[in-house]
Amino acid sequence: MEIKDMRAFYAIVEEGNISHAAQRLDIAQPALSRQMKRLETSLGVQLFERGSRRIRLTDAGKVMYARVEHILGIVDGAVREITEMGSGVAGAVRLGTITTSGAMLVPELLAEFHRRYPQVTYQIWEAEGARILELLDNRVIEIGITRTQVDAKVYESIVLPNEPLVVIMNREQEIGEKAHEVQLSELKDVPLLVPLRWQSVFTANCKKQGFTPNIVCVSDSIVQDLLLTKMGMGMALLPVSSKTLLTDGNLIYKKLVEPEMSTHTVIAWLKNRTLSTSSAHLIRLFREMYLGERTASSQY
Repeated sequence: MEIKDMRAFYAIVEEGNISHAAQRLDIAQPALSRQMKRLETSLGVQLFERGSRRIRLTDAGKVMYARVEHILGIVDGAVREITEMGSGVAGAVRLGTITTSGAMLVPELLAEFHRRYPQVTYQIWEAEGARILELLDNRVIEIGITRTQVDAKVYESIVLPNEPLVVIMNREQEIGEKAHEVQLSELKDVPLLVPLRWQSVFTANCKKQGFTPNIVCVSDSIVQDLLLTKMGMGMALLPVSSKTLLTDGNLIYKKLVEPEMSTHTVIAWLKNRTLSTSSAHLIRLFREMYLGERTASSQY
């Protein structure tokens, strides 16, 4: 199997159909279809399920996709590392992030980085925590932002200080006797929007208080949670840093207490791997902006 076959297969899976993949690869659709037929014949397996408008992978195709993603990640990473040597801060930053951290950290971080290094371009993936680490392992991305604890034997990481969870609510539906805090017991019977990663812990804490929470929506999208809160569907449980997204004056937040719940953000990259120049500088900027650190090797 040649690299061009891997790239063609990967593009088809990513785009969801052959016609879009052909446009992405700048080749004719019939030629791409024949290329995939030859690949299946040479491998002796069927990679795609026929008869569907959107590409569906067979079990063999799913294994192929995982391996191809890993191989292309290594190949592309090696090319970038070699071509960037001695070229200064240029090239592309390949970054993966979960929604809850990405919405708060990434825009400000990249805006400042772009101001300092305008030649750098960006490739950003958004997924849940386990997928972000998978993309790191396969070298599809160089830096991952997650709220998942990472294995120190595999990854280098920066862990931000814990931040409390808050309850975001409409002013018209405000609850809690105190102006800036809401006790967990005060959420009894209140319709709630809860991110998946905190659902089990939150539910367990509620049951310790003698009630089952009224969770009307489980979502990992901060934007969706805020919009649904604005529409009066419920109250959202989110990290306190999400307050930066509160542009509607009708939305307020209160810190969740008794018990308090908290979370933290982890910036991770693979150990024993040389980062591209641009990614190394991005990590330095992250340390500067969010940890107040400045290193002697920094060019800032």
